[in-house]
Amino acid sequence: MTFWRWLFMVGALAGSAASGLAADAGPGLATAWPTDRLLGGNAFLPPGLIRLQADSVNSPVSLWLDKGAAIWSDASGGSSCKSCHGPLSTMAKAATRFPRLGPDGQTLINLDDQILACRKRTGQTSQLEDDDVLALSAVLHQAAKGELINTQPPKDHEAAWQEHLGRGAQLFATRIGRINLACMHCHEQNIGKQMRSDVISPANPTGFPIYRMSWQRLGSIDRRLRACFSGVQAVMPPPGDPALRDLELYLKVRANGMPLDGPSIRR
Repeated sequence: MTFWRWLFMVGALAGSAASGLAADAGPGLATAWPTDRLLGGNAFLPPGLIRLQADSVNSPVSLWLDKGAAIWSDASGGSSCKSCHGPLSTMAKAATRFPRLGPDGQTLINLDDQILACRKRTGQTSQLEDDDVLALSAVLHQAAKGELINTQPPKDHEAAWQEHLGRGAQLFATRIGRINLACMHCHEQNIGKQMRSDVISPANPTGFPIYRMSWQRLGSIDRRLRACFSGVQAVMPPPGDPALRDLELYLKVRANGMPLDGPSIRR
């Protein structure tokens, strides 16, 4: 079943029929999937993927972690991430504070945008979703594992930050696409409902970047949000679109105080 067909089924149940949908038990589990909104995506994984995720040798995420650690220390171009920022162990708080406003005090940027800007300053050519950017994002999130999301407005540009947050909140609640669903219909009203092999999570962005089995590679929150636009048959924004950053900000603020547990594996 394709993702959009799965989401169509969710949409069909998000209205009056949703009241009769049971929170089906997970594969091999005697109890139902959780419905708590304050849970990360790992709580909705089957045991096999949990074991794979915990296996540092065989997990596919380890490939990007190894690459990211190597890039962090690579000074072959004259300078390295480490030469500016120090060892990865000192970067534990970095991933917890994005998205944030950029140097102009108006434009919202996420961690991947910041990585791109740093690489550009050192003469490196990269773009969103390339392996180098994802690898660096992976090791920075690994360094921040267990740290609490702490996305806060800057005191000097709070009004601009609040505008971004408001747009993200509005998008989360706005029906879009030919299937006419909003994010909230799945990720607030149908948490824990099982659709074939997928279970609807609260969409708390604690586990990014993610290795999605259907992608067979690591991907960013930007890619995952774009996939949701495609799933409801809406016009898909391009990578890095401001609407994606606004929505990411809303999701991060919504998850403030939750621990980061990525990079992780998803179905």
